[in-house]
Amino acid sequence: MARTLPKTDVVIVGGGWTGLTNAYELCHEGLECVVLERGQWRHDSSSFAAPEEHDELKYGLRYAHMMNTAQQTLTFRNKTDQRALPMRRLGSFLPGQGLGGAGIHWNGQQWRFLEADLNLRSHYLERYGQKFLDDIPDLTIQDYGISWDEIEPHHDFFEKITGCSGQAGNIGGETIAGGNVFEGPRSNPYPNPPMKQPYSSTIFARTAADMGYHPFPFPSANVTRNYTNPYGAQLHPCTYCGYCERFGCGYFAKADPIICVYDRIRDHPNLDLRFGAWVQRVEKAADGKTATGVTYIDDNGEELFQPADLVLMCSYSLWNVHLLLNSGLGEPYDPRSRTGVVGRNYAYQTITGLNVFYDREMNFNPFMGAGALGMCIDDFNTDNFDHSGLGFVGGGYISCKMYHGRPISWQPTPEGTPAWGAEWKKAVRENYNSTADFVVHMSSASVHHNYLDLDPTYTDMFGRPLLRMTFDFPENDKRMSDYISKKTYEIAENMGGASVSMTERAKDPYSIVPYQTTHNTGGAVMGTDPATSVVNRYGQMWDASNVFVFGACLFPQNLGYNPTGPLMALAYWEIDAIKNQYLSNPGPLMGRS
Repeated sequence: MARTLPKTDVVIVGGGWTGLTNAYELCHEGLECVVLERGQWRHDSSSFAAPEEHDELKYGLRYAHMMNTAQQTLTFRNKTDQRALPMRRLGSFLPGQGLGGAGIHWNGQQWRFLEADLNLRSHYLERYGQKFLDDIPDLTIQDYGISWDEIEPHHDFFEKITGCSGQAGNIGGETIAGGNVFEGPRSNPYPNPPMKQPYSSTIFARTAADMGYHPFPFPSANVTRNYTNPYGAQLHPCTYCGYCERFGCGYFAKADPIICVYDRIRDHPNLDLRFGAWVQRVEKAADGKTATGVTYIDDNGEELFQPADLVLMCSYSLWNVHLLLNSGLGEPYDPRSRTGVVGRNYAYQTITGLNVFYDREMNFNPFMGAGALGMCIDDFNTDNFDHSGLGFVGGGYISCKMYHGRPISWQPTPEGTPAWGAEWKKAVRENYNSTADFVVHMSSASVHHNYLDLDPTYTDMFGRPLLRMTFDFPENDKRMSDYISKKTYEIAENMGGASVSMTERAKDPYSIVPYQTTHNTGGAVMGTDPATSVVNRYGQMWDASNVFVFGACLFPQNLGYNPTGPLMALAYWEIDAIKNQYLSNPGPLMGRS
């Protein structure tokens, strides 16, 4: 029997970007907020002079900032006729654990939605017709239920929170050369100027422009000058040290939820942040229409019930879905009848990697990198190009980037090089400085047979069924990957290198073993129809009006972008609805102006 604690106004599950931001905004509204974080306290900038974060073995390969699969994991299979098996070690994706969540080891690539992303199904129907969609197998893509004009101010505000660096391509409908000319109209430029570009990305940009494309620099949460955000956090210019993804930033240069939000709220009297708190379930009220709070197990193994008026689910995407399923909130998705919503429309990401190898005389200095350093083109994202006759929806950006030259991980070798031995070592020496590195980062369409549910066999350390993932690259994504990868290869061949090698992940069945991205989306999607969505357009559960869900689990399908910028724009959109609509009149928000 769980011991009942004193009631609070708000209980927040998860201490990452969305959880800490909710705490900041709602504590300043006068609400008492309890944040439950299963991990422990940490601060990535505690050793400024000689940052401990520059330990590639500890953080880059042994995943010290990521979840421990011995404590929390899931099971995986490609198809429903297979038995799912537990993921025993991290691989394809790297969820975080501890204060800041996955937000401290992100690359800092801070994208916005494209306008067509928000009404994807309606957009394709209007432009190409019903037959176009009918000819693509098993699609379940749908609209978000919000407009560009509604979400843009929240993109703008989050860019100010992170001090985002970049070059605007569309301010108030006016196209600006050098920026992303495909982006939706902005209300403001980026808070900071773009990063300095490495030589490899400069060659890519020049080549892409000569081919008629529209290169622009990554939108980057690696700030480029001293900057103070709206919460009062002070950020410093990026040093291009190459320790971004998988690492926290020891220089206060890469924006993250600890330095941008937590440090500005940590001493607030309305905040109660509890570590080692493993939330087991959201408890439903007797009427079944609201929640009464959450039950969790603390560091001492005691089961506690935290009652609250408002429950905010701010865990990582997968664990929000797992908690919903274990709490009996919402109807679980059934792929046979294609009914139910929780676990529906799970989507991942489609990735192609490519290297251009130059003669040894070329020197790109890859040790001077950053997680959002490089040049991109968006000419093949979403519907920025004509899809007529192509047989797929979606797209992605093509980039030449320089994330890092870390000695253990950056070992580029041309095709045909042995995987070890003297010849391999020689190839690494010869190509370390002279390789241009590409990533093609594409969307993932939602389909009927990719979904999340509870595993019937395996349980976690608390005896709850593990989350089960059923996923393989859809036929849509294979066609898309083939088309855009060929366009990428054409650019690479024109860059003047000695040889080109390419790895196209979607050519094979999806594997959970090699790292790809930590961009798991869907499973608790938003929309305007309870038959196809878990939450309404404000992130509020249809089945429990005082429960709001946050994060990339809201995405009805995945974007051709890294998700942090869009998911945080959605978070601020939800917080605005909570503050300005829900608190004064609790209840369902759908239809309220």
